[in-house]
Amino acid sequence: MQDFEKLGSFYLGRRVDDDTQKLRDDAVLYDARDLTTHAVIIGMTGSGKTGLGIGLIEEAVMDNVPVIAIDPKGDMGNLLLTFPKLDGASFEPWVDSQAATTAGQSTREFAASQAKLWRDGLKKWGQDGKRIATLKSKADFSIYTPGSSAGAPVSVLRSFDAPPAAVLEDPDIYRDKVSATATGILNLVGIDADPITSREHILLSNILDHAWRESRSLDLGGLIGAIQSPPIERVGVMDLDAFFPAKDRFALAMRLNNLLGAPGFDAWMKGEPLSTAGLLYTPAGKPRVSIMSIAHLDDAQRMFFVTMLLADIISWMRAQPGTGSLRAVLYMDEIFGYMPPTANPPSKRLLLTLLKQARAFGLGLVLSTQNPVDLDYKGLSNTGTWFIGRLQTERDKLRVMEGLEGAADGARFDKARMERVLAGLGKRRFLLHNVHEDGDVVFNTRWAMSYLPGPLTRAQVKTLMANKPVTGVETAISKMPKGRRKPLGPPIVEPGVKQFYVPARLRGDGELVYQPRALGVADLTFSNARYSVDETRQLIVGADFGAPPVVVDWAKSAPLGITLEDLETEPLDEVGYLPLAADGTRAKSFTGFEKLFKRWIKTDNVLNLYRSKVFKLVSTARETEGDFRVRLQMTATEQRDVKVAALRQKYATKIATLDERLRKANQTLEKEQEQASQKKMDSLLGAGTAILGVLLGRKKLSATSATKMRRAVSGFGSSRKEAGDVQRAKETIAKIEQTIEETAARLQEEVDKLELKFDVSNEELQVLTIKPKSTDTFIHVVGIVWVPFYRAKDGKLSPAA
Repeated sequence: MQDFEKLGSFYLGRRVDDDTQKLRDDAVLYDARDLTTHAVIIGMTGSGKTGLGIGLIEEAVMDNVPVIAIDPKGDMGNLLLTFPKLDGASFEPWVDSQAATTAGQSTREFAASQAKLWRDGLKKWGQDGKRIATLKSKADFSIYTPGSSAGAPVSVLRSFDAPPAAVLEDPDIYRDKVSATATGILNLVGIDADPITSREHILLSNILDHAWRESRSLDLGGLIGAIQSPPIERVGVMDLDAFFPAKDRFALAMRLNNLLGAPGFDAWMKGEPLSTAGLLYTPAGKPRVSIMSIAHLDDAQRMFFVTMLLADIISWMRAQPGTGSLRAVLYMDEIFGYMPPTANPPSKRLLLTLLKQARAFGLGLVLSTQNPVDLDYKGLSNTGTWFIGRLQTERDKLRVMEGLEGAADGARFDKARMERVLAGLGKRRFLLHNVHEDGDVVFNTRWAMSYLPGPLTRAQVKTLMANKPVTGVETAISKMPKGRRKPLGPPIVEPGVKQFYVPARLRGDGELVYQPRALGVADLTFSNARYSVDETRQLIVGADFGAPPVVVDWAKSAPLGITLEDLETEPLDEVGYLPLAADGTRAKSFTGFEKLFKRWIKTDNVLNLYRSKVFKLVSTARETEGDFRVRLQMTATEQRDVKVAALRQKYATKIATLDERLRKANQTLEKEQEQASQKKMDSLLGAGTAILGVLLGRKKLSATSATKMRRAVSGFGSSRKEAGDVQRAKETIAKIEQTIEETAARLQEEVDKLELKFDVSNEELQVLTIKPKSTDTFIHVVGIVWVPFYRAKDGKLSPAA
């Protein structure tokens, strides 16, 4: 079988012969860069559409490309079912017991048969357990379940972060993000809001716009407060209270507040913050496959989450430098309802924006559906690759033909041939229409490395993600003796001790308490001309007060995640206070805490830069090691693509010359064979005529007869000479063919060397340490900061900040 492990190429399957409809040996390799112009997968249930999508994601991972997969049906979690051992024990927990019963087997027997099926299937397509092991090692695989604790939770409503400057500076994209966020929030509380006519939508849009233009993020509690007391006085030419009376604004605020208090809704507040960068790469810079499972949500919740995710992806995208290589993939397993031809849900405008603009940033979209008539084909006309499987109705075929003809954009389109091809497609057989290639290809998808038992249940998702539990915050309050759990009032603190309060995110229920921590705030300056560093940072940390006599260990402090300006100087009403040791109330103690704080700043606070010796690059001051490795990988990919293209161009000339020599050698062989055949025939005829004449007695052995026989014998010698010429021509062809094979082998060898050269995942980075300038270090404050928590009945605390 053709070698399919190529740099920047996705192994999708094997080509189908146009005439015999049988599989050919040559693999279908899809250029990763072609995916930057996006792809659509269309096929009815049972066509193999999901298998193709999973195979495509697997190939992206093999090329170190991260993936975000939106999974409305629950199938994409199968990407975590990868078993390098390919044994029955690995398959057994995931096989369908009902399918085993139907097959007349025990679960163990059925698992063994499934393992054998996968071993045989992979072998047929040139794959094995080693390739599965490589797939598992290339990326971090996670299933996220927003609004549920089955998988990894993702916090969508903890905050509505202000978009980056790149989004704020683009009026169209910024307007879409504001509108989409407002629409998503209102959909979640059951308000179908039109951006033009809905006063709820207009109010929320104005609140978000006002905060974001001041680079302020909002949480849901802050949004509820802003609805009651908006930061604006007029809407258009109308007074705010005339446009949206206070009584009505209060009713809207109550709807959002009730949403916060609804049973189970706290799941939307837990987990990792919704962050595209975090979904694409781990903190260490390893690519991720983040499967956003939304099968458990209702339609309004799905639309809300997809809208928020797409808006965040656009914000992330606009902050990236341009590239011609594939940087990341966004896969959507069923796009039905999110980009319809007539209606305009909030997701549609965002998807159209991505289809038009993502190419420049190396983000490839793959949109899959079984309902082609429910898609906006004007938007999909921007799609460069179409994977078309078996279609259910003639109406579906007509709609696909319409889309293909539109995507041809004036190029020749053979409608009759396309209709024949579409009519003959079977299971796992797809038409590949790629605008970057000269013609269409029909192929069978390769065997998926992931086990495909079908949609995962919530219990199965929970089992898969059990190694990534999300635990609550447990502090001293849960360890208090019974009778001491009632929160205390505010302690009496000596004058001179400054106190601040971390803003709390209100959710309308639960017991809110403040926990005391030592607060340290300072401005640090890092400067190094060689590495172009001139960085000033505000350090704002909180540290636990130790047991009496109190000594604050600043080395164990943690960033508060906010600025000094964000801290409040007044506490909330009706909030309890956890105990503060007596030493923590005295001004004298804080003189000592400040000395320890200054000492800790000088010794423990440094700026680490990372240097790649291979690529001669150094991280920026605000770049983590993981972010730097992501940039290195992108640089390596771009340089690799350039080198591979140059290498192939270099060898293309050599191979073209050899092909021409081979063509001429074949012509020479044909000519020599023809001459040898004619010479041999002439010699046989001449000798035969002379001998027959003597034997039959018609002639005596005269001088003439003898001469003819001598000529005939001489002809046999000449015929042997011609045969020798034929043999030499064959040897010449064999040498040329050997040279072609050797040239191709040298090309592959050089390409393999490039793969090793441009693999940055294992490069040991040099750490460059820059200490802060003591003369430019400014201490703002050392005091007390009160951090809010919600206290459960069992005494456990969960963050309210």
